[in-house]
Amino acid sequence: MTDELHHVDFGGAAELGTLVLVHGLGGSHLNWDLLAPALVGHARVLAVDLPGFGLSAPSRRPATLRRNVEALTRFVRRVADPPVVLVGNSMGGLVSALVTARSPELVRALVLVAPALPAPARVLGSPRAGAVLALHALPGVGERLRRRRRERIGAAATLRETLVLGGVDPDRLPADLVERAVGLVARQSDVAGMDRAFLSASRSLAWALVHARPYRAALAAVRVPVLLVHGDRDRLVPVEASRDLARRHPRWRYVELAGAGHLPQLSVPDELAGHLLTWLAALPPASCSRM
Repeated sequence: MTDELHHVDFGGAAELGTLVLVHGLGGSHLNWDLLAPALVGHARVLAVDLPGFGLSAPSRRPATLRRNVEALTRFVRRVADPPVVLVGNSMGGLVSALVTARSPELVRALVLVAPALPAPARVLGSPRAGAVLALHALPGVGERLRRRRRERIGAAATLRETLVLGGVDPDRLPADLVERAVGLVARQSDVAGMDRAFLSASRSLAWALVHARPYRAALAAVRVPVLLVHGDRDRLVPVEASRDLARRHPRWRYVELAGAGHLPQLSVPDELAGHLLTWLAALPPASCSRM
């Protein structure tokens, strides 16, 4: 096993610096394939696979939030030429926020896209999201359920189910992207440790959402500019969670995407890119961006 994370370097201009795109639970670098081309004319763009996801080998250690924060921190230091702009979706948003709070010298700005972040109990009442996290949190049970379902419905149906839950119509995606994503799901089914990484990340995420105090403290410690984006049709993380965060952090920029779900980088990539680039262009230079 290696500690090096797989990543895709989309290249790009250096005008707005380097963007590091961080996927969510069950995602990969492919989640950013439609967004990255709209960004490379303005910034260097890297999409990373966290340990045990995409094409990054699973670690021998559990893929907890802390391990993912350590892995992303090493990647930014070694590969990404900091300070960078971290762009995190879902679980990747929480990981990116923790990296920013703990290693502020590495991050110029932070973009949270439908982030899985602590929210009031009234907001975390999504039955679907709660049921998914609860099942995966049971040692042994989550592994069996995940393996059996994948074996029963196959890679293509597994991908389609995931996309639909994330608010993405698979039939509107480019055929080559769907084909590559199906191949990645099939490959992950044959790699020992991938299910373990997914489920240990699920359990760690569930713990963070329930035991929110240290994570709220970390968010309060963030001193770089923050763009918070959420779709109002998100079925996994209710939009009210980000609305509450925006109220708690009035200096953050909050954008709500009408009709978008949990993966706006796939469902409305051009709209998301427009908001992101407009916000980035208005930021002060990297040396002056601390707030």
